[in-house]
Amino acid sequence: MRIFKKIFNILFSRLFLVALMLAVQIAVVIGLVMYFSQTLFYVYLLFHILSIVAVIGVFSNNENPSYKMTWIMSILIFPVIGWAFYLMFGNKRMPHKLQQRIDASLEDTTRHMPDHSRNAAELTAADEHLALQSQYIYNISGYPLLENKAAAYFPIGEQIFERMLRELRKAKRFIFIEYFIIRPGKMWDTVFQIMKEKVTEGVEVWMMYDDLGSINTLPKGYDKIIRAAGVRLHVFNPFRPRLSVIMNHRDHRKLTIVDGRVAFCGGINLADEYINAYDRFGHWKDTGVMLKGEAAWPLTFMFLQQWQFSTDEFIDFEKYRWSGETAPVREPEAAGFVQPFGDSPLDKFNVTETAYLNIISRATKYVYITTPYLVIDNDMETALCSAAQSGIDVRIITPYIYDKWFVHILTRSHYSQLIKSGVKIYEYTPGFMHGKMFVADDNVCMGGTCNMDFRSFYLHFECSVTFYHSHIAQQVKKDILDCQAVSHLVTLEESKIAPVHIRVLRAILKLFAPLM
Repeated sequence: MRIFKKIFNILFSRLFLVALMLAVQIAVVIGLVMYFSQTLFYVYLLFHILSIVAVIGVFSNNENPSYKMTWIMSILIFPVIGWAFYLMFGNKRMPHKLQQRIDASLEDTTRHMPDHSRNAAELTAADEHLALQSQYIYNISGYPLLENKAAAYFPIGEQIFERMLRELRKAKRFIFIEYFIIRPGKMWDTVFQIMKEKVTEGVEVWMMYDDLGSINTLPKGYDKIIRAAGVRLHVFNPFRPRLSVIMNHRDHRKLTIVDGRVAFCGGINLADEYINAYDRFGHWKDTGVMLKGEAAWPLTFMFLQQWQFSTDEFIDFEKYRWSGETAPVREPEAAGFVQPFGDSPLDKFNVTETAYLNIISRATKYVYITTPYLVIDNDMETALCSAAQSGIDVRIITPYIYDKWFVHILTRSHYSQLIKSGVKIYEYTPGFMHGKMFVADDNVCMGGTCNMDFRSFYLHFECSVTFYHSHIAQQVKKDILDCQAVSHLVTLEESKIAPVHIRVLRAILKLFAPLM
């Protein structure tokens, strides 16, 4: 009986129905193209010409070579219909008005951010290589380098959750919540109760969640329950039956902001598995950071800018800047610098991936990495291999218990080449490694929401925080080494062991990885 109920729920879920409508649209497009190509010779010839034009267009654009290769192969394998799929799902050219809005958003960011130059000069005097990394992030994203006056690192979701609750209860002016996944349970129900209480106290409570990210975790009509509580809610990029590349652009950010004076960012969503209140894939290992004072402003602004961009609602950004008058920062003074920043799939830059590459290429001693997915392009694989071959101690920890079987197959497909080059690969045996952390040479670390995969690098809205010459780097290093102690070191022999059907599947999945 349970099986039939489960099947019934799947068949009548919104995700299934929308996916079915999309499949019908795709089938109609394929049917029409095939019909006209088989009945009219000149139409068939036209479609072949369009495929050739599409291949030339893909080859000449500025995209990642892996992305280009995937689309070129797709068009060549399906020459009659490949061009149509590329126009629907692969063409990233933005309408002129949308491009103007994207360009204007960078100007908005730099106009509302603190001065970058003074702290940049101090970092340059201390470490020119790190200063170049910071300057790149600033030039591309508009987010400046700030003094790290108050920050905390949390090596596990339970600690982040406990601190979030403490700060949420202190809210006097506003609360901003932005997450990819919301799931009713201990974690969300507790946060929601505080949100409702704060609304009655006159606190502004705004919330965004990604529609596709939460489509299977929130009951039907749950948005009405949230709004009925007095919360201003925006459901990001509603999942609708339309053939468009925009449907792939999801809001993968995880932010909690209180009064503009404190901000949380990291891997955890508002669901019980992230705090190990629900055993989904063994022990769930996640990480996050808390920023206070001036360093919380970039993440506050990021939320407001995303809201304005998505809703077309004008927002007075300065109204929500922390003035320093209420709930003063009472964290221990911290040395070094911090640089929070956002990454958008709508611009032409993959700032997070490039920042990762910069850390790897400029390391002189070690690079330690944790990531739930290792679905990387040739540039990233080459950088990791070259660093290891140069004598850099490169270590990567991935999950042993996986959440997506096909992504895990892709992750393991990179092991052999990396291990041959000297990279040490560990799998977190207690369960699922969801933390996204980089640390190198004890002087730079970076964490946030961005996985090491094509989806995070090219399709999602992400956010990250980079620390320079900060005590946070030492904490991240210790945390990764603690995880390594309970993880399995994958040998070269193990990385090569796979049945024939898995090796074939790996090859196919790697070909289409940029589209997944």
